[in-house]
Amino acid sequence: MTIKQFLAIPLMLTAAGASSQVTSLFPPKEPRNIIYNYVPSDTTTVVVTEEGEEIDTAFFDDLVEETSFGPDTTEVFLPIVTTTLPTYTLRPAVFDTLRIQDSLRISTTPAIILIEDSPEIGAWLNEDAFRHDFMGRVRQNYFINHPDLVIYNEADLPEPPKHFTATVDPETARIVISEVIPEFKAKPELEVVFGKKHWLKEFNVNLQFSQAYVSPNWYQGGNNSLNALGSIFYKVKLNPAFHENLLFENTFQYKLGMMNAPDDELRDYSISEDLFQWNMTAGYKSSRRWYYSLNAQFKTQFLNNFKKGTNELKASFLSPGELNVGLGMTYNYVNPKKTVTFDASISPLSWNMKTVINKRMDAKTVHEIGSSAEGKLSWQICDNIALRSRLFVFSDYDYIQSDFENTLMFTINKFLTTQIYVHMRYDSSAGKVDDTEWRKFMLKEILSFGFTYKFNT
Repeated sequence: MTIKQFLAIPLMLTAAGASSQVTSLFPPKEPRNIIYNYVPSDTTTVVVTEEGEEIDTAFFDDLVEETSFGPDTTEVFLPIVTTTLPTYTLRPAVFDTLRIQDSLRISTTPAIILIEDSPEIGAWLNEDAFRHDFMGRVRQNYFINHPDLVIYNEADLPEPPKHFTATVDPETARIVISEVIPEFKAKPELEVVFGKKHWLKEFNVNLQFSQAYVSPNWYQGGNNSLNALGSIFYKVKLNPAFHENLLFENTFQYKLGMMNAPDDELRDYSISEDLFQWNMTAGYKSSRRWYYSLNAQFKTQFLNNFKKGTNELKASFLSPGELNVGLGMTYNYVNPKKTVTFDASISPLSWNMKTVINKRMDAKTVHEIGSSAEGKLSWQICDNIALRSRLFVFSDYDYIQSDFENTLMFTINKFLTTQIYVHMRYDSSAGKVDDTEWRKFMLKEILSFGFTYKFNT
């Protein structure tokens, strides 16, 4: 290096620090992946200048073009304008102070005016100034566009603004300026009080629909149909957490299903389901899961139901109505996850009453003494599938009757459900129905889709 070049270095460094302008932000023909694919040079290449001096190109961070030359070569060093960045500029962005970059993106004069005799010296200083400004803009854009990804260095952040107050000292008649230090008062600790919840409640209301339309010229024939089924279910249970020795549960439910009846000349609709049912179980613990219990159930319908195409009344309020009360033992089980609840009651002594009070029917009241048994299952199979099942059997040792009800519920979302309801009944005293093979065994099945609302505690 010549003396002229050596003396020029301090002047150019001073000019580079004082200038904030760069030639351009993005040099031409350089893709953005240069920033990410940058590999620092780990080798030292010796380049000989035209004056015969050896210069370590690693000092310029790969900013000197290595050019093969022959005897006719008059110029060896050519400054390279690239966006090659040292690896330390690719460290994670840490916000420690606020820097505002110039928003203008225009080419200006370089930070260092190149010297004709030594263009390589000014080139690397211009390149360094460019890279410094370039990375400043990259960091600023990153802070603005991705504030959630920026790491903050709290040790270097500026202090919050201080508040001062001015007072007059009466003894010295001087104005005293003092800092106002805010007082932080600890919030009083909140006292949480949990009340005892003695009753656990469950409520479920559903409105289900099914519909079919058949055009008059449908090649297979058929009738239009519109079915609607509404149901209300409410259960109140004594909380076993606070009443370990007691068992008490009340269940109320009402179902009403109606459908159009195009084949009925007298009515436009028919009733497919009309049932009000009340079930009660009360007991006192005998052993771990067994209770001395009293079981009761009552069921009837509210609306009049007629035989198709006639005015013959088939059912009405309390016609029939049925009440059953039994004394015995009840087994109660709840799994640790509380997804399965099972009750089984055996009543060796049971009283059953059937009523028909409508005078248009064969009005009567029948009392029967016998035995009964009941099993109830509630199973939350998964988050959106639940099963509710009940089996009841009564016998007066002359005949036997049983009801087996199952409701499988598929929850689509908070307000939409699909239900499959299957009710099987067996009555050994039932007679044969004309034109069918059905006699003692009876079946009802309803598949529906609709709206639901439920809550529980």
